[in-house]
Amino acid sequence: MATKTNPNYWGIVDMGSNGIRFSVTDLSPPTTRILPTVFQDRAAISLYDAQHPANSTTKQPIPADTISLVVASLSRFCITCSDLGVPSHQVRILATAATRDAINSAEFRDKIRKVTGWTVEMLSEQEEGRIGAMGIASSFESVRGLVMDLGGGSTQMTWMIAENGRVETAAKAVSLPYGAAALSKRLEDARANDTVAALRDEISTAYRQAYESLSVPENLAQGDDGQFGLYLSGGGFRGWGYLLLSQHRVEPYPVPIINGFRVDREDFVDVTAMVSVAESKENVFRISKRRAKQAPSVGFLVGIISETIPKIREVRFCQGGVREGALYSSIPPEIRALPPLSTATAPYAPHSAKLLLSLLISSLPTPYPAAFTSDVLTSTTNLLYHHAPIPKEGRASAGLNCTTTGILASAHGVSHENRALLSLILCSRWGSSVADPSLLHRLQQLVGAELSWWCKYIGYVAALIGDVYPAGVLDAIAPPRILLQAKIKSEDATGKSRVTLKVKVRTRLGDPATAALVVQKSIEDLSTPGKKKEWVREWGMKVNVVAKNDL
Repeated sequence: MATKTNPNYWGIVDMGSNGIRFSVTDLSPPTTRILPTVFQDRAAISLYDAQHPANSTTKQPIPADTISLVVASLSRFCITCSDLGVPSHQVRILATAATRDAINSAEFRDKIRKVTGWTVEMLSEQEEGRIGAMGIASSFESVRGLVMDLGGGSTQMTWMIAENGRVETAAKAVSLPYGAAALSKRLEDARANDTVAALRDEISTAYRQAYESLSVPENLAQGDDGQFGLYLSGGGFRGWGYLLLSQHRVEPYPVPIINGFRVDREDFVDVTAMVSVAESKENVFRISKRRAKQAPSVGFLVGIISETIPKIREVRFCQGGVREGALYSSIPPEIRALPPLSTATAPYAPHSAKLLLSLLISSLPTPYPAAFTSDVLTSTTNLLYHHAPIPKEGRASAGLNCTTTGILASAHGVSHENRALLSLILCSRWGSSVADPSLLHRLQQLVGAELSWWCKYIGYVAALIGDVYPAGVLDAIAPPRILLQAKIKSEDATGKSRVTLKVKVRTRLGDPATAALVVQKSIEDLSTPGKKKEWVREWGMKVNVVAKNDL
C-alpha cells in the first residue's frame, strides 16, 4: 500500500564539503516557524577530502568509489522520502563549494540525476552566503551583528539585522576560501615549509578587506560601547563551540544543544586553551576525531578574526545551515516573526490558554525581570498541564528536562536562557522534587540566582492556577474562581523588599468554605519561595500572601 503524500513535508539534502546531511521537515502550522524535524541523518562522506587526498599536492576529480557512496546514500534517502510521503517535487539537493568546484562536477551530478531522478542545485557563492545567513536568522528570535558560516571549503561572511520576520543583510556577502578542511591542509603545509606568518598575513588581509567591503551599518552596534554580536554557523565553528561548552563555568553544561550557546569575546578567543582541550582529551561532547584534528586550524582562524574584527562583544553559535536557511527562506515574514518558544509549545496549549496567561501575569508585581517575556510566560501556560498524566513523583523531573532532552529539545530558535527559565518554572510548578538535583542547580547557575528565584515563585503560582482550574478551562463570561494581585513593598528600614500577593477565591459549586479548603494548601504554599531556606544562593524576597474568600 502506497504511503499518502503529505503536502507539508519537505526533504532537504545538504551536500557539503565535510559531510552530507539528509532531513525531512514538517512545515505544518502552527509550528512552521520552528522547522520541526521528522527525519534526519548524516553520511560521513567528505567531498573535500576525496578531492584532496593526503598523498597528493594537486586537486583530484571526485573518485568513482566516492560517487558510488554518495549515490547509494541518496538512493536510501529516496526510499525514506517515499516511506514518509514526501512529495517528489519537494525534495531538494543543495550542493556547495566541494561540488561546485569539482573537476568532474557535471559527471557527478549527472550520475545522481540518472539514479535518483533528482537534480542537484548548485549554489553559487552568493546563494550559499544568502541561504547560510537565513539559516542563522532562523536560529534566533532576532539577530543584530556579523554572521559567518564556516564550511569545509569556504567561509561565508555578511552582516545581518533580523527582526519581526524581516531579514536585512549586506548587498553582497563575501566568500573566502578558508573552510575548516581547506585551512587545515594549508596550515599543515605552511608549518612544514615555515610559512605560517605569510599565511596569517594573507588571511588577515583577506578578512580585513572582506569586513570593509560589507559596509557594516553604524546602527548594528549593541549598547554604548560600539560593539556588536558575532553569530557563527557551520561545522568548524560548531566544533569550536562544543569545546567552549565543555569548559563553561557551569560544569557540566546543562543544555546539550549548540544552537543558542553564547560566550563572551574573551572566552571565544582563548585559542591556546581550547586547542589544548581538543588535543588532550579523548572524549569531548560532540567533538569527533576529525573535528579535534581541525581545532588548531579553526583556532588559527579565530585568532585572526579577533584581530581583524575587534568590535565583537559576544559570540553566539547556531545550528542553522543550508537546510534551515532554505526552509526559512520559503516561510512568509509573518510566520518567521512568531516567537520560537511559544510556537513550539502551542500544540500543548490548554483550552483557555490566553485567560490562564492573563491570570499568571496578574501574579507578577511591577516591575518584574524583563527576562520573563511574553514568550516565556505564554509557554508556561501552554505547558501548564502537559505533565499531569505522569506519575506524581516524576512530574517535576519531566518539567525540568522538557526543554533540554524532552519534548522541546528539537525546537529550533530557542535561546538557552529561555530553555532554562521554562524548565525551572515547570519544575517548581510540580513541586521541585527531582531525581537529578544536579541539573536543577546547574540550570539555576546558568540563569543566576535572581531569575531562578522568580522561576520558583512563578511555578508556585502556576500550581495554584492548576488546582483552581484543573481542566484548564475558564469561562470568559462567568465570574472568575480566583483573582490575583501582586505588589513589591519595602519591608523595613534595611531596604529589603517583599512581595505582597492578594488572593481572592470563589466557587460556584457547593459550599464556598468547603471549596476554599480544596485549594487552601496551594494558597499556603505561595509563601514558600519567600522562606530564606528556599532562596537561591541567598537571593530572594519574602512573600506575604493575603487570602480572602469574598469573591
